[in-house]
Amino acid sequence: MKQSIFHTVALALLLCLPGPGWSGGDREAQLKEEAEDIVRQFAGTLKPQLIQAMQKGGPVQAINVCSQVAPQIAQQLSKSTGWQVRRVSLKPRNTDTATPDDWEKHMLETFDRRRAAGEDIANLTATALNPEEFRFMRAQGTQPLCLNCHAENLSPEVKRALQQHYPNDSATGYREGQVRGAFSLTRPL
Repeated sequence: MKQSIFHTVALALLLCLPGPGWSGGDREAQLKEEAEDIVRQFAGTLKPQLIQAMQKGGPVQAINVCSQVAPQIAQQLSKSTGWQVRRVSLKPRNTDTATPDDWEKHMLETFDRRRAAGEDIANLTATALNPEEFRFMRAQGTQPLCLNCHAENLSPEVKRALQQHYPNDSATGYREGQVRGAFSLTRPL
């Protein structure tokens, strides 16, 4: 019995060690690059659909697209990549999927402080590597397109659509350039 436990522990430790040519920094850099690529895929898939919805039916149509398409993109990317892919915010629109855990909350608060200190929002990322998982976050800035549904003063039609799709919405009151949330990715190791 003791020998079996020893072999199990030894195997687990070996599996946690980096393979040939993998230093800790190389591994983290490769995982970060992979996460960045997934974020680009997510944003590159969602944004054109939101722009098209805005052109066809305005902000109300964009809310319909965002409420249905964004979760589908996250699910599809999670399934095809092996990463858990989601978007989080200190002021979540969808409290079921966008409420941050403790680490995400801390990183979002850190992003806000870094942005307030003048750091470019494009540089706001965070990583965490431990034996069980690699975590990555990239800040999501508030762009002019976002203000149609995330600003302080919204039209009555937009308010009704938000209430219909997101009864617990708190993702309003933003100004251009603020951190609205982040892409948050986790990969089990």
